[in-house]
Amino acid sequence: MNEKRLAVTAIVIDDSSAVQEVNNVLHEYSEIIIGRMGIPYRERGVSMISVALDAEPDRISSLTGRLGQIKGVFVKAAISKK
Repeated sequence: MNEKRLAVTAIVIDDSSAVQEVNNVLHEYSEIIIGRMGIPYRERGVSMISVALDAEPDRISSLTGRLGQIKGVFVKAAISKK
């Protein structure tokens, strides 16, 4: 079993029709979410979400992979070494 790590995930949503699907995926992973901050930038038609996580690296990758498959969504994660 992998050791838990801390991570922060940056999510950029260029297509507003993807917002609900992103929220649904985040809800599925709510047990590993420490906190989140969302910023709807209406002037540019973009939403940005940062999510702090505490989980095994495989679980973090699973979440980011799911989010990255959504059309109009771009995601990157930074994971701690310990």
